[in-house]
Amino acid sequence: MSSDARFTAVARCLHWLMAVLVIAMLFIGVFMVGSISDFHLLVTIHEPLGLAILLFALIRIGWRLRHTPPPWPPGMTRLDRLVAKYSERLLYVLLVLQPLFGWGLVSASGQPIVLFGSWYLPAIAPANITVFAALLWAHIVAAYVLYFTFAAHLAGVLWHTLVVRDGVLYRMTFGRVRNRTPEPVKQP
Repeated sequence: MSSDARFTAVARCLHWLMAVLVIAMLFIGVFMVGSISDFHLLVTIHEPLGLAILLFALIRIGWRLRHTPPPWPPGMTRLDRLVAKYSERLLYVLLVLQPLFGWGLVSASGQPIVLFGSWYLPAIAPANITVFAALLWAHIVAAYVLYFTFAAHLAGVLWHTLVVRDGVLYRMTFGRVRNRTPEPVKQP
């Protein structure tokens, strides 16, 4: 497989950085639900981390729109490619919406979002209990959809890497170039 079968180095860096941030956020979210004693500490991590995910998601989407992705590995069927394409788009949407829902629900609660020290984010929703409840519900639903989409993405990568062995993971890694797999199929 040639080096043309990989995403750009910037895209790969953004991918793995965001993977670490999202995994951390998923764990923090789970602990926030189950830990009253550490809730405030977790919120002080959760809010700036959510803003970082939003910023990196927007940078990544901008990068993705300006750079053509590498061709699909030859082992991927048409259905595989459609699922990969639309699950990627769903992840991008969720990585933008989820932090916005969180920012909005904190704004609707009337509480400021503290970034670092005395740096605050402006409110993006009116302080209102009905708006708060709607945004909290949206934040929870989006968290579950994000969790399952992320898990499905990971399962698909593992399937193609360990069972099909078509080089899907290679497209996002930094290792040396290997010539074991046939030429990839161009993306439509």
